[in-house]
Amino acid sequence: MPTLLKFKGFRFFFFSLEGNEPPHVHIENGDKLAKFWLNPVNLASSYGFRSHELAKIRTLVIANNTLFFGEMA
Repeated sequence: MPTLLKFKGFRFFFFSLEGNEPPHVHIENGDKLAKFWLNPVNLASSYGFRSHELAKIRTLVIANNTLFFGEMA
């Protein structure tokens, strides 16, 4: 699972060969996990994150969408 970005305790990563899911990024911080779709940026799932943390993560995903999704974002 390659890491794309580490920022203030958050790790943004992806799994290769995840089937036919739309482009997305996984985020972990300790034992908390989330997954965000990249186009458009939307929360796909989360475990353990509070709503204010998810809002912060969403902002980070938007700010780094080109890094995560490439030039097509």
